[in-house]
Amino acid sequence: MKNFNELDIENKLKSSIKYSNFITPTPIQSQAIPIALEGKDVLGTAQTGTGKTLAFTIPLINKLIINKNAMALIICPTRELASQVMGTISKLTLGDIRIGNALLIGGESMQKQLRKLNKRARIIVGTPGRINDHLKRKSLNLTRVNYLVLDETDRMLDMGFTPQIEIILKFIPKEHQTLLFSATLPNNILKISEKYLRKPERISVGSVSTPIEKIKQETFQITPDKKYHELINQLVERQGSILVFVKTKHGADKIVKRLKYDAHSAEAIHGNLRQSKRDRVIRGFRSGKNRILVATDVAARGLDIPLIQHVINYDLPQVPEDYIHRVGRTGRAGKEGSALTFLTNNDRSMWREIQKLINPNFKWEESINRKSNKKNKKFKKRGKSFKDSGNRNDMRDNKRKFKFKNKKFKKFHTDNLKEQGDNPNSRKKFKFKKKFKNRKRPRNFSFKKFKKN
Repeated sequence: MKNFNELDIENKLKSSIKYSNFITPTPIQSQAIPIALEGKDVLGTAQTGTGKTLAFTIPLINKLIINKNAMALIICPTRELASQVMGTISKLTLGDIRIGNALLIGGESMQKQLRKLNKRARIIVGTPGRINDHLKRKSLNLTRVNYLVLDETDRMLDMGFTPQIEIILKFIPKEHQTLLFSATLPNNILKISEKYLRKPERISVGSVSTPIEKIKQETFQITPDKKYHELINQLVERQGSILVFVKTKHGADKIVKRLKYDAHSAEAIHGNLRQSKRDRVIRGFRSGKNRILVATDVAARGLDIPLIQHVINYDLPQVPEDYIHRVGRTGRAGKEGSALTFLTNNDRSMWREIQKLINPNFKWEESINRKSNKKNKKFKKRGKSFKDSGNRNDMRDNKRKFKFKNKKFKKFHTDNLKEQGDNPNSRKKFKFKKKFKNRKRPRNFSFKKFKKN
């Protein structure tokens, strides 16, 4: 399939696709859409940024146009991803296509969502937690759902949503079409597909474990105390939008505060932000108002921002698979991108796990500046491939050596200070000792005890 016009779909949907400027389908779209239109279950694996959203929304909308009583449920791992999926659906359902929809995510008004559901929404997009909330309230009826989409399924399982997904599936009729999409294909995904999918068509675009080839990957060996300084250097050297990944929410806020103090336009995004604040931050980053976005892994798979030129891993992820999704934020839609990872001595074990997963083309000793290369060469000769010259143990040893070698200098220096009176504290202490050195206490001396009246 070279063009969306070749698809066997409704004419008004073709018009909507054309109006939305979707012209040339991506590989995952070319393979998945025709199969989904046939009514078959799909198990699709592809990297982030390859067009998976359109791969399941086009068949979904076409089915709902034909069957006026049908409903569709799309489950996403994060609020951001759910919002972006709903944005694509809103584009495709403009004009003559009138299909009610509802976005069920945390951080949004429950009353607003209830009003949408009461208007007989036929497309439901949401996160597992909020969907379950509505099921408990009995405000959501899934008995007419015959089209189910599990988006970024590997992410949902990593986040511990398996029990909630299984509860949701109990409310859906057995006779339904399921489309499962994932960036990676671990064993737990295969088990779910065997349990809930009926003879699925397996679709795989590119490698399911390695990042996109067009992404330039680099590492920088550094000590923790020099991370921020090097980050500033990288921000100055690089042009375009930059996404910085950190480990914790507190760390994200702290770095943004420092960046703003240093006159850099930056904002943070993490799980503690309200949905309205998240939306403002993302809009500001997309529009170019804020050049730098500091994020935790909540944004690793949820953001759909096509113009991210650089990704900087300030901290390594907790899970090796998240490295793939972080790096996949850049180089989207066939464009080039770069990913830089800061590596400390404490990152050895995690980096080895990441290497086992992705088999990167660059070596550990590689760096992006000449100074680091020189350091690496020195340590390579000594047989130390990982240690940095700024290692705390090395610094401690050097400090001890310095003190040992310069005992005489230290004594001479302190004596001079006392004589010259440069240290007032030392002078007072010396006078006190001199004044009361040989003074004896009188024999009849005694401490008096005072009683309270």
